[in-house]
Amino acid sequence: MPRNVVVHFNRKQEESVISIGTSLAAAARDIRRRFPLSKVFIITDSHVAPLYARRFAGYLRIPDSHVIIIPAGEKSKSRRMKEHVEDRLLKLQADRHSCIIALGGGMIGDLAGFVASTLFRGVTLMQVPTTLLSQVDSSIGGKVAVDHPLGKNLLGTFYQPNRVYIDVTTLKTLPHRQFRSGLAEVIKYGVILDKRLFSFIEENERKILKRDPAFLTNTIVRCVKLKKEIVEQDEREGGLRRILNFGHTIGHAVELLSGYRILHGEAVALGMLTEAKISIPVCGLHPIDVWRLWILLRKFELPTALPPGITLRKIEQAVFYDKKSVGGIPRYTLLEEIGKARIGVPVRFDEVSKSIR
Repeated sequence: MPRNVVVHFNRKQEESVISIGTSLAAAARDIRRRFPLSKVFIITDSHVAPLYARRFAGYLRIPDSHVIIIPAGEKSKSRRMKEHVEDRLLKLQADRHSCIIALGGGMIGDLAGFVASTLFRGVTLMQVPTTLLSQVDSSIGGKVAVDHPLGKNLLGTFYQPNRVYIDVTTLKTLPHRQFRSGLAEVIKYGVILDKRLFSFIEENERKILKRDPAFLTNTIVRCVKLKKEIVEQDEREGGLRRILNFGHTIGHAVELLSGYRILHGEAVALGMLTEAKISIPVCGLHPIDVWRLWILLRKFELPTALPPGITLRKIEQAVFYDKKSVGGIPRYTLLEEIGKARIGVPVRFDEVSKSIR
């Protein structure tokens, strides 16, 4: 049976329902029941399409449904691709009553969500995430965006999906590297919000890597509930929600500088380790906690050292354009201890360079 986590945003009197443990077939039936006469557009990528798109469209059984496939990879999360998708939708005669379904990982969720937020000033959005990273993080909370050559997610908005359907069995087809990348975001939740979750991950490495559906469902439910609690209090990232940016200031810079050859979760892993090291002199984090984080990242084969060619100077320039900067000074989420973070901490780049070295 699906496990539902319901997120309420009282400011808009809206409700976003996250169904964890549902199947693609059940998700399609629910969408068909809600939108029997609407035009439905499934936006997916070239990796996910052969695995799930045709099957999902068959489950929908909505006559006026279409599948739009874009090239896989972070480079598709661009202004040009957003324009391409919008052109396709308009040529297919989308209207303000249409429903957009984002079927795929974080890139698809961000791009399709941004398109949905601006098409006819907003059409219905459904998220069907198929990667661990998108299931625990990017599909939840309504942040949608595209990248700019100067930085990640610099162009975007906040737009809540009507429903998020999480089928954990889609993780069985996820490449090992992509699965490990998603684990970085799971680790992040433990590091910043829940030391019991962090210990749980430390103690259950083998079970997690086996991808047991019941075990993964419980882990995803915990992460979603943690994000739910934060987003309910701060939907538009005015304060508390910035706690979720731990590892992302450095991580986004590394991801950008690698030309997106490094996956998002891999870059966040590097960012978390660097920002944990910064936390020792700035926030009094005990070095043992940094060691625990390093060990856990190594267990899941996540990177702990910068790749060749990414210099301190390049990182400094990339961080300058980070959207969390104020007056050109980056504001970091740092750690006081595992399970407890501090937001909005200004950090000079010399402190960052010491930690990277």
